[in-house]
Amino acid sequence: MIGNNATVLPLKDFRNVRRTVYFTRSELNQLLGLYSRNVARAIWRDYAIDQRDGQALFSVFRHTHESAAYTIVKSAGAAMNQAPGEALFIVLSGRQRLRAAKNLTDALEFFRSKLALVPAGGADLA
Repeated sequence: MIGNNATVLPLKDFRNVRRTVYFTRSELNQLLGLYSRNVARAIWRDYAIDQRDGQALFSVFRHTHESAAYTIVKSAGAAMNQAPGEALFIVLSGRQRLRAAKNLTDALEFFRSKLALVPAGGADLA
């Protein structure tokens, strides 16, 4: 070492801060309610709750040994347009992002949307 110009830096200032994100009781009630309705209709068969750094995940499966049909992700406020402490809810199918919202109710609207009937060959496009 040349001279006495060493600077000691605490490593905790440079490490990624691990944020733990959980689903609240009311969020879990909404998720499990949606899950139970789809189980009763024989659409879904299994679910999993997982956790990653800054994310809580609720995944649903059509068959036990398949990959997740849908995943609902609650992420911590790390995105550019999010305030710290504000959560973002994302509905995924595989890697495809189907819906994103600032609250779970709006995100789950994806599953409540109804199909609209389109008249067969009748509409004039002219």
